[in-house]
Amino acid sequence: MTDTEFDPAAHQVTELRWFEDFRVGERYCLPSRTVTESNFAAFQIVSGDNHPIHYDVEYCRAHGLPGMLAHGLQVVCFTAAGAGRFPHEVSQSLIAFLDHSSRFLKPVFLGDTLYPALEIAELTPQRTTGVIAMRSTIHNQRRELVLDGQHRYLVRKRQPAT
Repeated sequence: MTDTEFDPAAHQVTELRWFEDFRVGERYCLPSRTVTESNFAAFQIVSGDNHPIHYDVEYCRAHGLPGMLAHGLQVVCFTAAGAGRFPHEVSQSLIAFLDHSSRFLKPVFLGDTLYPALEIAELTPQRTTGVIAMRSTIHNQRRELVLDGQHRYLVRKRQPAT
């Protein structure tokens, strides 16, 4: 391929998909991550949260915790769809990230390894669009479910051929 034949628009990470291309049960495993002191420090800077339960080991131990407790919103960040292939698949069809919800089922501490995943739970067709509801989960290294939630995305349907 010559330089003049190269088309940046054709440089896709994955095949593009539209609402009707998705199926309930499709699963997107996101990269596993061990929660580090750097994660805690970055989240503290971004959030402005300065409660000692999130950054003071001795405070945590004095309150019966084995170490620093990850902030719930910090844990939610590990479910960001952008860490996986879904946003690449909908790069032409995605209209909006509508909402999310989360339930925190177990604490996450410094040094825990998290295994986030998204799974299509519901597809709601509309006239020219559809809503993709994804269950978001995070398990820890002990196979415990620490977060259960949902993301919803508004995605275009494929335009009919003219």
